[in-house]
Amino acid sequence: MKLGIPKESIPGETRVATTPEVAQKLVKSGFEVLLEAGAGAAAHYTDAAYEQAGVKLVERGACFDADIMLKVRRPTDDEAAAVRAGAVYIGLLESCGDDPLVGRMLEQGVTVLGMERMPRISRAQSMDALSSQSNIAGYRAVIEAAACYGRFFPMMMTSAGSAKPARLVVLGAGVAGLQAIATARRLGADVHAYDVRPETKEQIESLGAKAIELDLGESGAGEGGYARELSDEAKARQQQLLADELAKAHVIITTALIPCRPAPELITEDVVGRMREGSIIADLAAANGGNCKLTEPDQVVVRHGVTIVGHTNYPAMVPADASAFYAKNVANLLEIMVDKSDSGPVLRDLSEDEITKAMLVEA
Repeated sequence: MKLGIPKESIPGETRVATTPEVAQKLVKSGFEVLLEAGAGAAAHYTDAAYEQAGVKLVERGACFDADIMLKVRRPTDDEAAAVRAGAVYIGLLESCGDDPLVGRMLEQGVTVLGMERMPRISRAQSMDALSSQSNIAGYRAVIEAAACYGRFFPMMMTSAGSAKPARLVVLGAGVAGLQAIATARRLGADVHAYDVRPETKEQIESLGAKAIELDLGESGAGEGGYARELSDEAKARQQQLLADELAKAHVIITTALIPCRPAPELITEDVVGRMREGSIIADLAAANGGNCKLTEPDQVVVRHGVTIVGHTNYPAMVPADASAFYAKNVANLLEIMVDKSDSGPVLRDLSEDEITKAMLVEA
């Protein structure tokens, strides 16, 4: 069974869907791994390392003729059209609801598995790419904020005087938010965090941060551990009650997202105007509209003296580890997708396993 792995084509994407270490295990499991030459270069994985792992370096077109095609990011129109009938496509589809591009793939006879559709069950944790990449995003956003901030994060005492620790607020205590809290604490910041789900308070405090508690009159806890969208009244009350906490912050990391909905606006222009000159907002929700009113996707802007970081692909800033995590997620998924035989791996009925069934996109 052939696995095809092309180079990612979206501008700025540095990740690759497998690494030499993971590819070697796939080869030992009986897969024939076909990788586009140079696909791992941006993640610092050389063609020579792949060849030593038993990977076959091929031209781009050969990857799309494989039995199973692995990608990180959403396919382009040309990529989707190039996947052969009867193949299985695995990757992050980055879509909600009806998706014409994916629909055309299904019409071509391609079986499509969306990595973001992975069910949140214990058995699927090792395959959960959204969590692995969100962990990296939360870490890298804090590093980016620290680099942009013109002061120390920790309390610093020297013979020339002392500096107080930065007051850092994390909005959203999901995977990215909790990693941001942990990273900021390791850097010595005074960390506060807020989430609409009351059950996150214990998690926030377990990492040494202080939980911001607001009485909104309703809970934001949704299905599958995700947040749900608040009512208009609760949104307005949330903005009002959060304003004073946010205005006191020197650094804000925002991670609040609701699946298949625009990001909730938590930081108004008025709040930005009240923040101290030189403060930082790193908005991880920039690709979905932003948690800050003034965020501009893929731009770093200064508004009212506050630097607002709108990067939309933090994992691509840590490409080697991000690729390694994603590759292991996919390899663990492949294990439950195939049976072993004398002639090599044989694809199972994907509708019979609760994990692959949830990931399948249907027409």
